[in-house]
Amino acid sequence: MNSGKVYLVGAGPGDPKLITLRGIECLQIADVVIYDFLVNQVLLDLYAPLAEKIYGGKMKGEQEKRQAEINQQMIDCTRAGQTVVRLKGGDPFVFGRGGDEALVLAEAGIDFEIVPGITSAIAVPAYAGIPLTMRDYASSFAVVTGHSAALDSTSPIGWEKIAMGIDTIVILMGIGHLDEITRRLIENGRSPQTPTTLVRYGTTPEQETIEGTLADITQKAEGADFQSPAVIIVGEVNHLRKHLKWFEQRPLFGRKILVTRARSQSASFVSKLLSKGAMVLASPMIEIVPIDQNLAFDQSIDGLSDYGWVVFTSTNSVEIFYRKLREKGKDSRSFGCVKICAVGKKTTEALHQVGIFPDFVPSESSGATIAKEIKNIAHQRILVPRSRIGRPELLDGLRERQAIVDDIPIYDTVEVEREERNEILEKLKKGDIDMVTFTSSSTAENFFAILDEPRSAMKNVRIAVIGQSTARAVMTHGLKCDIIADQPLIENLTDNIVEFYRLNN
Repeated sequence: MNSGKVYLVGAGPGDPKLITLRGIECLQIADVVIYDFLVNQVLLDLYAPLAEKIYGGKMKGEQEKRQAEINQQMIDCTRAGQTVVRLKGGDPFVFGRGGDEALVLAEAGIDFEIVPGITSAIAVPAYAGIPLTMRDYASSFAVVTGHSAALDSTSPIGWEKIAMGIDTIVILMGIGHLDEITRRLIENGRSPQTPTTLVRYGTTPEQETIEGTLADITQKAEGADFQSPAVIIVGEVNHLRKHLKWFEQRPLFGRKILVTRARSQSASFVSKLLSKGAMVLASPMIEIVPIDQNLAFDQSIDGLSDYGWVVFTSTNSVEIFYRKLREKGKDSRSFGCVKICAVGKKTTEALHQVGIFPDFVPSESSGATIAKEIKNIAHQRILVPRSRIGRPELLDGLRERQAIVDDIPIYDTVEVEREERNEILEKLKKGDIDMVTFTSSSTAENFFAILDEPRSAMKNVRIAVIGQSTARAVMTHGLKCDIIADQPLIENLTDNIVEFYRLNN
């Protein structure tokens, strides 16, 4: 067996969108991901859903033992022919022990690649609205470790030179030694009135900031019980924060929103919520599974030219239909003169991706509207490849207009394993979820199935749904929907959530 390869990948400082394109590529091909404490879970869910995940965090006092275990895991996996991503917060070579790990791999003869990441030393000040350099404020900056080793008598760090020779000082891993760090800087000549900012969980919706001076920042941090992980920024550039703090102004900043959509479909929704500043908790309640050994589906594909219309009611139906076409060695030419209907915008876009422009799209995205508006269907054979639990309005409406309808279920919507059940319940109990979103009736039903008393558990939680049928599924449990999207599209649901919080801030 060929040996595998290790990619030492910087995940960035927290915001999942700050990983590089190369980093995403590595995650997508990974068999194993060994990840650190500060790595955003969204990266694992979106880009490495099938990879084996190994937590590589280290407890205080066991760092060296755990590091040796991680080193051995990387070696063992690659020698077994696996592709390993060692996913590290920030940049692997900026206080990330990436150099140590690379040396171990090199000595073991393991093929490896370094994929740089955006370090928190750069990104966190930027998200706090603090430029590290700025004309008239700062022409130099330094990044320094605040670890205890940097503060003892044998430390190679020249604090006396840093204190007076550098305009902006960024200190990582220093919150636990904040008092000693500020004292060192003052003793070595830095003014006690130098503006100083602490930023915790920077670049994420949990970002917290404390502003002060070298003289009082320790007292302020203690009063707020300010804990790591955090970045310390010392220098006059901190004055600019009041003008430049853009990130905390996002409309959903700090809102904790649970997405229950199927993992294969959630990426776009998660991305849109993140871009508005929300803290997104992804906990899919359903999974889309093609129906195996589906003779009726096979026969409909083989006899595709006998139909007058094919009606696609979801992006899932398009994707699974075309997967079957390819399995049979066919492509879009198989449609011939058959006309194509798409239920709405997203389904239309999915068809465009495979080179098909639908002949008909209804004025509203619903099966009932298709049945009402579609033309010239009397005595026509119509193929409807869809979910096994699809609603009857489309089929009934087409048959009322004398169409000959083949309703072919091609996929199931199934409940996923509930490994995160206890975590969700705990977050609801603690008030750590502000809003739950539902994009289908099945996601709502599966979610409420894990709650013993839905009305009690959801008492202080807002509910947002994508359409009326989903709203009805929620209301059967005695709950009301705070938001019903004005159109059944993810874009509209996102916009409606933003508007809701704007009006109810």
